[in-house]
Amino acid sequence: MTLATQPDIIYPDSDGQPMADNTKQFNWIVLIKENLECLFANDPNVFVGGDLLWYPVEGRPDIRIAPDVLVALGRPKGDRGSYRQWQENNIAPQVVFEILSPGNTLKEMTKKLQFYERYGVEEYYIYDPDRHELTGLERVEDKLELIEEIEAWTSPRLGIRFAWTPELLKVYYPDGKPFLSTIELAKQAEAAQMSLILAQERADLEKQRADQAEAENLRLLELLRKAGVEP
Repeated sequence: MTLATQPDIIYPDSDGQPMADNTKQFNWIVLIKENLECLFANDPNVFVGGDLLWYPVEGRPDIRIAPDVLVALGRPKGDRGSYRQWQENNIAPQVVFEILSPGNTLKEMTKKLQFYERYGVEEYYIYDPDRHELTGLERVEDKLELIEEIEAWTSPRLGIRFAWTPELLKVYYPDGKPFLSTIELAKQAEAAQMSLILAQERADLEKQRADQAEAENLRLLELLRKAGVEP
């Protein structure tokens, strides 16, 4: 008699949905994800993911969601096809971000809120770049409650600060530096590299002048000695 074996459960790495519906949404997702990567670059136990499927329950591949950005504190960096919570010491992502697009519906966003509330998210941030609306929710016991004063809110978990005005949203590192786009980061790195090059060139020029002055002094001393003058 042959015992029947249970088929392996498949946890797809993709839900077939695009990462973003437009360039504005995509740029905000990249801005947040990449700057959070920079923020925690030296901490090996913070994982930041973008558009990554999160499976909170083993054996239930139908229970899943792909936040635009998720942060799992206490989990190592590294490549993942999906975030399977039972393989992550059962640690749920503590912070998630959603960037809205015109295609998002109230029903969809309500389901996301229910999911994040049920499966342990501690901070949930929603930004609508078209309407320029920022919403934040923070866990209070077993519920995600609206953050009333979001205009100058600092994330308890991440330490980043949101500075929202009717005209502009800026996000700042704990040290006060602003989140920068990939292009801005590249320009900043280029400027820093150029400053190093210029500083090295100045140092080389100063050394060259010092060497020339020393050589001239030695030449004059030698001429004086030949003339019978002992300096």
